[in-house]
Amino acid sequence: MLDERDRRILEFLQADAGISVTDLATRVALSVSACSRRIQRLEESGHIARRIVVLDREKMGVPTTVFALIKTAHHSDEWIDKFRRVIADIPEIVEAHRLTGNQDYVLKIVLPRVEHYDVIYKQIVRKIELFDVSASISMELLKGGSSIPVGYAV
Repeated sequence: MLDERDRRILEFLQADAGISVTDLATRVALSVSACSRRIQRLEESGHIARRIVVLDREKMGVPTTVFALIKTAHHSDEWIDKFRRVIADIPEIVEAHRLTGNQDYVLKIVLPRVEHYDVIYKQIVRKIELFDVSASISMELLKGGSSIPVGYAV
């Protein structure tokens, strides 16, 4: 069971996983050793899945975001496994979700420019049969990031 200090630790680590344990301990009013033990417990319990570095997309040369909406006529486990393998091999696809509703999947694709979408599209359709693919180009990021709310954690 998480307490308020655990939640604050998680919030600070989401904002900056590189924060020193000393600074984090000060911010949550704990000793360094107590803070370190809590972080270790949060890692062991799986509340902290991993620590990552977030790269600047402009500086990395992939400022454009395209969302590809996919419909398929196939829903077998074999087809889904093949689809997973196809998209796993394309680094520009940074997220993929299976959906309810009119579309079966949505892919979040980061690109150097919108014209590069055709390269990714061809990589996918050469390897797996799709019924329909449409794409939407993100004009502006209104809210982004990878932080999630910590208030629901148990």
